Amino acid sequence: MFVGSRGKAGAKGLWRSLPGVYRQRAVIYTDFWKAYAEVLPSKRHKAVGKSSGKTNHIERFNCTLRQRVSRLVRSTLSFSKKLENHIGAI
Repeated sequence: MFVGSRGKAGAKGLWRSLPGVYRQRAVIYTDFWKAYAEVLPSKRHKAVGKSSGKTNHIERFNCTLRQRVSRLVRSTLSFSKKLENHIGAI
């Protein structure tokens, strides 16, 4: 996992964050973002659309992460005032 921009630097960070065995053998499914095509080796990279179903699990993880983090933002409905609730949610 890599947290950062979706630019070329972010794509490089993602590639470097992968374990060596993944970089040698795994196939990485991404959307059609230009930076991924420039950085990821074509042998390991497949650009696919949402209808393919290849990115569903990571999109679900991203949605779950956004839901959990929303508790920390005061302007959302899921905001907690107690520190214990923040710690329990995270």
